[in-house]
Amino acid sequence: MALLSIANKQFQWEGKPLQIISGAIHYFRVVPEYWEDRLLKLKACGFNTVETYLPWNLHEPEEGEFCFDGLADVEGFVRVAEKVGLHVILRPSPYICAEWEFGGLPAWLLRYPDMKVRCMDKLYLEKVDRYYDELIPRLVPLLSSNGGPVIAVQIENEYGSYGNDHQYLNYLKEGLIRRGVNVMLFTSDGPEDGMLQGGMVSDVLATVNFGSNPRVAFEKLREYRPDEPLMCMEFWNGWFDHWLKPHHTRDAEDVAEVFNEMLQAGASVNFYMFHGGTNFGFYNGANNQDIYEPTISSYDYDSPLSECGDATAKLQAVRGIIAKYKGIDESELPEMPAPLPKKSYGIITLTGEADLLDQLDLISAPVKHAAPVPMEKLGQNYGFIVYSTHISGPRTGGSLFIQEVRDRAQVYLDGIYQGTVERWNPQSLLLQIPKGGARLDIVVENMGRVNYGPKLWDPKGITEGVRLNNQFLFDWTIYPLPLKDTLGLTFNDIVDKATARNDRPKFYKGEFQAEELADTFVRLDGWGKGVVWINGFNLGRYWDQGPQRTLYLPAPLLKKGRNEVIILELHHADEPRIELVDTPDLGS
Repeated sequence: MALLSIANKQFQWEGKPLQIISGAIHYFRVVPEYWEDRLLKLKACGFNTVETYLPWNLHEPEEGEFCFDGLADVEGFVRVAEKVGLHVILRPSPYICAEWEFGGLPAWLLRYPDMKVRCMDKLYLEKVDRYYDELIPRLVPLLSSNGGPVIAVQIENEYGSYGNDHQYLNYLKEGLIRRGVNVMLFTSDGPEDGMLQGGMVSDVLATVNFGSNPRVAFEKLREYRPDEPLMCMEFWNGWFDHWLKPHHTRDAEDVAEVFNEMLQAGASVNFYMFHGGTNFGFYNGANNQDIYEPTISSYDYDSPLSECGDATAKLQAVRGIIAKYKGIDESELPEMPAPLPKKSYGIITLTGEADLLDQLDLISAPVKHAAPVPMEKLGQNYGFIVYSTHISGPRTGGSLFIQEVRDRAQVYLDGIYQGTVERWNPQSLLLQIPKGGARLDIVVENMGRVNYGPKLWDPKGITEGVRLNNQFLFDWTIYPLPLKDTLGLTFNDIVDKATARNDRPKFYKGEFQAEELADTFVRLDGWGKGVVWINGFNLGRYWDQGPQRTLYLPAPLLKKGRNEVIILELHHADEPRIELVDTPDLGS
């Protein structure tokens, strides 16, 4: 039985000191066919460990329904890491942050309005326990104590940045132990007094997260844990991007310098991220400090290994530091696998269209409510929701107020676009109601739940009322649109390309042939905002506001021969066509 232990302020493995050099790769952000490629590249860079979060919302997408296959096959990922020859660090938490939707918490928790998450709330812990009863037995055979590669498990994530309920942290700790987790347990927090005081647990390894100034961070950790190994559990060597904001980059030499300083101090390091991957589907998170800021589809993170798995200048700089630190030539490290092929498939003209508002009854089961309610109350987790009602007329100069929208609402009067109300840019809209009255449709997009901080509880849709001037509007028909698939749509041939420019949400459909399968990137110049599906797989969101300009399309999602593209465009497209190119564009 092999166990990671501590002696003389160092990690010990099989009787010898071990300096952990780890990189974060999230199995749920990489198609399974590419797990081995990414892990081999981690190994070839000189790393000895891989770290990953485990998102509760992926593994229990609906209450009581569990998923551990495809992107959710955490056991398969760990076995591939073992095959490659890497140690594994797991962070089930149950909260993970990770710029992931709701910080990994399942959206169905929001159906319990009196629940308090991340504390000793009885109802919350009942849900955690049921999940852990399903999850942890799957992980126990993978522990190093049972001959597997997992050497350490986290009990919660950056908890000191959120709360101070030590009874809760100990409950999680004891729950892991009771279920058979007997490898090293740890916490990770920011290197500040309040964060460490709130997040540390007795008899559990404490680690710190930061991007620079390691000496200061480790000195603070030493104040609390003078006899433990130094470890940066998250070395933020890049950063994530929000829509409407610039693309983040960090100089490779700066990263290498900070990394080298940690190695020279004898510290263990986990690169967050080594390979970021992609927020496929609707799983991107959001921040909400002073203003709501949703995360983009790409999670490239300016990592050493790019979103599509290519080595970067940052990887080469880090690899050089590791070789120098080990006192070897870079050629003595494992050979770096070749980049995966990329291909430009050219321009694809979309030939079918389906108007969303015209097809609501085909793709949604409408419900009646006196007032608008958030999507969670209707059993919906992700996607879009449409609120429809009738306004009597005539009325002149009425101002429409959506009292709280989460997160972005497009307003239509008798099918004519009136304007957009955004969570971060609320406004009233002036409506002219004709004598016979008019139908009001409000199309609301969930752009990602908050994943960090005090505003974590984040219901979606219209969460308060809608009024015209001071008069609340009642008697609503509500259409949930989770868009788990695009089945049920009826497409018509595009006859007039000008209809693509009329600011009504519309699905477009097309096909292309692929005889050789390779990674490619969907470029949507001339399109506004929406979602792309390839062969039924949701690649994620696009938006002409940037910074991201292309969506990554991994080769395993393609088929030899015919491939189907479906796009939901929320506003308009200059032309109903896209281009598949061989180069990513994450903006500037």
